[in-house]
Amino acid sequence: MQEERTLGVIKDNLAEIGFQQVEVGGGVVGVLENGAGPTVMLRADFDGLPVGEDTGLDYASTDSAVDFEGKTVPVMHACGHDSHVASLLGMGALMAQATDQWTGTLQLIFQPGEEIAAGAQAMVDDGLVDKVAPPDVVLGQHVFASQFPAGTVALASGPFMSTAVSMDVKVYGQGAHGSMPHLSVDPVVLASSIVMRLQTVISRELTPSEFGVLTVGAINAGSKANIIPSEASLKINVRAYSEQVRDKITCAIERIVNAECQAAGSPKSAEFSYHDSYPLTSNDETTTARLKETFISHFGADRVLDADPLTASEDFSTIARAFGVPFCFWVFSGREEGKDVPNHSPHFAPLLQPTLRTGTEALVVAALSYLGNSGSDF
Repeated sequence: MQEERTLGVIKDNLAEIGFQQVEVGGGVVGVLENGAGPTVMLRADFDGLPVGEDTGLDYASTDSAVDFEGKTVPVMHACGHDSHVASLLGMGALMAQATDQWTGTLQLIFQPGEEIAAGAQAMVDDGLVDKVAPPDVVLGQHVFASQFPAGTVALASGPFMSTAVSMDVKVYGQGAHGSMPHLSVDPVVLASSIVMRLQTVISRELTPSEFGVLTVGAINAGSKANIIPSEASLKINVRAYSEQVRDKITCAIERIVNAECQAAGSPKSAEFSYHDSYPLTSNDETTTARLKETFISHFGADRVLDADPLTASEDFSTIARAFGVPFCFWVFSGREEGKDVPNHSPHFAPLLQPTLRTGTEALVVAALSYLGNSGSDF
């Protein structure tokens, strides 16, 4: 939610290719009306990450920024959102140059803050549904540098990306000298017991057919070897392919934490806070089938893959759900042969080509599947 310079670059490009602009919630919607017909909204996110780039590329980021906590951190597009923006702007330019090939309305939505699950909701909260015409469908894509061969697109109907939420948990003990543990309630031991017990939530509380991930990403307690601290904190991430399973996992976490605190004799109740809550990305079956047929017609069957559900999460569907319209989200790949580099890595660097061409073409043909005149040929 700090992407002012990037937003300016996007706005300048939208003006250059002739799109009207509606600023909303830290992002912008570029609108191009071209006669009667459907309205298609296509989305790109544009935030970066506090990661120091280590790709060795001539265009590697060397930038830094001050985060919300006042810390100076390196920044890079470690999740490929720059590819998303470039592809969508390229698609908009092509569509603006060929208005005789389609009719209807294009809405290119550029969204901030996806990485903290804040940007889509910020645009909705700022009145997105009142500031632009309701679309008939919302489409989007994400670049990968792993799993799929370069130049391919992959999609699936139904649950495609997981719902997720992060939790901050604070538990309390009784501080004491390290030589006098009998006078303490040790929150380090308490936190450790919680972590071990949480490992049974997925393995013993979900049915084998249910998918769930529970990760304790951080434990923080104390500062010196001979001081038993008075509190400990845990950072927990939960993912699932349904909101019901996600809620089942979080309820189990709270139950286990509270029970372990009681067993340890904690002097205060545990505290829970939730953030970075992502909806389930569940692609509409009819829309997905339509796009798959379109992609195969354009790219060929060997470049259009069936994807298994992904454990990553997205706030893309927040926008479509706000309008109450169907949506489809797919991935396109820039994987270098023989290398699998995950998103959020300092080494994340999708191949420039065929990645950008594939991403741009996918957006063009997806839009034309709704807007294209008979015989349209890009």
